[in-house]
Amino acid sequence: MEAYKRWVRRNKDYVHSLESLANGLTWLLPERFSESEIGPEAVTSILGIITTVNEHILDTTPLQTRTGHVESSSFPPSLCITLLKDLETLVEVVAQHFYGEEKKWNFLATTEAIKVLLRLAILRNSGHKMLLHGGESINDGREHDNLDSHRNGLLLKPGQQGVPGILNHPHGPSPWNLEGRALSALSRFGENARAVSEPTWLRRVQYQQAVMEPLPPVAETPGLSTFLSEKGIPGGLFLTGEVMFILRPLIYVMLIRKYGARSWFPWLTSLAVDLIGNGIISSITTLWRNSKDLRLSDTEKNELKRRKLLWALYLMRDPFFTKYTRQKLDSTQKLLEPVPIIGLLTEKLVELLVGAQTRYTYMSGS
Repeated sequence: MEAYKRWVRRNKDYVHSLESLANGLTWLLPERFSESEIGPEAVTSILGIITTVNEHILDTTPLQTRTGHVESSSFPPSLCITLLKDLETLVEVVAQHFYGEEKKWNFLATTEAIKVLLRLAILRNSGHKMLLHGGESINDGREHDNLDSHRNGLLLKPGQQGVPGILNHPHGPSPWNLEGRALSALSRFGENARAVSEPTWLRRVQYQQAVMEPLPPVAETPGLSTFLSEKGIPGGLFLTGEVMFILRPLIYVMLIRKYGARSWFPWLTSLAVDLIGNGIISSITTLWRNSKDLRLSDTEKNELKRRKLLWALYLMRDPFFTKYTRQKLDSTQKLLEPVPIIGLLTEKLVELLVGAQTRYTYMSGS
């Protein structure tokens, strides 16, 4: 395993290019969005897991570990969430194939429950800071630029986390599981350009200096009672909003399990939880914006914007999709159909959107 880690770190650019190519080709796999898509989803999940593991290896280089930008655990909860999101669409497809449409919701509810437990653990371990990208990125209070660049986009996850280039996720994400894979190529290109522009001797000196510097003292993570006593009512409301964000996907899938995906009750309840939870956090941080304890960092402000962008997924969820969105897509396709090239691209895009909409995990935003 250590030999593989060294190889990945030495061939970072090659690994990124290969991953981007492989994940892009998954959209061309046959039987996509069909009843027998277990094979394509398995391929996509395996590629997603490999990418996640490689990103974790690159994020836990000795330099980054030394400077405290990543979790010290070799298998942190944030990594568990990302791996679970890589697998969740495969779980959905397999469950539907072998157990049917109704019983698949039992498996999806179990998946969401596991993610809730992991996110609550991350919330506690972080000192009750805001979760970034559903817990896939570490909120260490620093103003850093996208440690998990391929999860930061809001693109539909291939093979699960949709249609590339729409809106996704983090690492994502989800929409979704492989959030931001389409934009990751651009982000990685910028990273690679900066790396190439730096002389090798300069990077070696920076590494040696970082290793020689003493580690900063590790601050003790406050418990729930300490957090509430220090932050008071605003802190309690902030924590309530964050817990609502964590619980929303589980509430949504449990209601679908009971009332069905075509019922308006799960759709409206999920939207209400999203609006109320986000409204609480936004109101608290606005009213107490002068309080140092409740002041949001730029990264946390971007996280709030990301969560609002995810509301666009409600347009793709039943029953709203069947009643309204599908009609708009069909009319747009007919309007652009006579236009050369654009008509073909529109037809393919609509086909992918309609296929992706049939999967809960593509549109769950969890």
